Amino acid sequence: MILLVFSALVQDILLQIRNMVKLIHTLADHGDDVNCCAFSSSLLATCSLDKTIRLYSLSDFTELPHSPLKLHTYAVHCCCFSPSGHILASCSTDGTTVLWNTQNGEPLAVMEQPSGSPVRVCQFSPDSTCLVSGAADGTVVLWNAQSYKLYRCGSVKDGSLVACAFSPDGNLFVTGSSCGDLTVWDDKMRCLHSEKAHDLGITCCDFSSQPVSDGEQGLQYFRLASCGQDCQIKIWVVSFTHILGFELKYKSTLSGHCAPVLACAFSHNGQMLVSGSVDKSVIVYDTNTENILHTLTQHTRYVTTCAFAPNILLLATGSMDKTVNIWQFDLETPCQARSAEDEAKQFPEDWSEDDVSVWLCAQGLNDLVGIFKMNNIDGRELLNLTKESLADDLKIESLGLRSKVLRKIEELRTEVKTLSSGIPDEFLCPITRELMKDPVIASDGYSYEKEAMENWISKKKRTSPMTNLVLPSVVLTPNRTLKMAISRWLETHQK
Repeated sequence: MILLVFSALVQDILLQIRNMVKLIHTLADHGDDVNCCAFSSSLLATCSLDKTIRLYSLSDFTELPHSPLKLHTYAVHCCCFSPSGHILASCSTDGTTVLWNTQNGEPLAVMEQPSGSPVRVCQFSPDSTCLVSGAADGTVVLWNAQSYKLYRCGSVKDGSLVACAFSPDGNLFVTGSSCGDLTVWDDKMRCLHSEKAHDLGITCCDFSSQPVSDGEQGLQYFRLASCGQDCQIKIWVVSFTHILGFELKYKSTLSGHCAPVLACAFSHNGQMLVSGSVDKSVIVYDTNTENILHTLTQHTRYVTTCAFAPNILLLATGSMDKTVNIWQFDLETPCQARSAEDEAKQFPEDWSEDDVSVWLCAQGLNDLVGIFKMNNIDGRELLNLTKESLADDLKIESLGLRSKVLRKIEELRTEVKTLSSGIPDEFLCPITRELMKDPVIASDGYSYEKEAMENWISKKKRTSPMTNLVLPSVVLTPNRTLKMAISRWLETHQK
């Protein structure tokens, strides 16, 4: 019965979600295949076989006055922003990686791959101190992004380097090769691990910025996605500590595409994973359930790149059809889209015992269903559970498991508060859970109310309120795009 209810609920939610994304803009300025697109908090960058990089404002998608950026003499394969958004890196078949000032479009440095080989991929470290460039001959270079000098250099055994991603804490980075190997490096360019991940070659990889906690041991892991010519997306779990060392574990395979997968990227909150394929489609997955949320089929040729914006629910997809499509996700959640009567039933305090069982299964807590049913835990009881009641009344002995349940319940309480207010969650400060008036972007990539984040930092908390990782910098950058979105929402809802 529980499985039937759960299945029906999932299908109902998925049906609603599929209507929650729409194409809002198409950019058609490039004269050849689009190879890569990347977001900062206020800009979108695209690059192409036409040798150029183009910059657009996220406020209205108009091209900046100093765009396109022209310096490369051959195709531009990859582009990426520094975490602050002030610098853009691009790399090319011409064997160079160029750093650009995004404010005026002026080149800051031209860094030549030592071997002169075509550079296929580039990526900034989370603290902006380093930049990795990978080339067609398998060489990988770690550059000092402040001095523009070569710091370390290495190489993979076989194939071209075509993919690269830093872990959110910056302790390691992963490269992917055309021979299908995933190679893991530490921040000193020491090779920690290498294994065959995709038989026919890797095309892209990306880390989720959100850590996954192991309740039993108190460790934090990161999800890594890789995709390849084998038409598959693989999910890995990565951990690295100086005490326990490095570990890479295969988790699952997503097989939604029927042709080679050329690109993959996590959303900033880690809740979605997007992929683009030779089959001309874009698929968006729920990272928790691994269900398909959206299948987008607007492009007329291979989809080569996809990227989520960091602070607003926008997705960019680029293709060999020379266009970049901008997709917007509806800010309404499935529960908000229901009728008032159905919506009321979905508030956790109104849940039945069966509803609680469904929720437990969705959180991966299937083993607790029997205990909760035996103790007649409904929605109201669920929201009132404490660490004492979990241990004394429900007899859950594992401290790690109790901690995981409490975290999930706290997330549920937060969601209830958000749904009750009707304010989109993206507009609420993660610290105060109140509507932001002066949003700023911290060095962890998240947006906060300025005063709340300043207070957080002033109390000598140098860790991120969202990830609990050390903040690489305490600089706060105004998020004007989010502020305008909040203003528009207020104008609409205060009439």
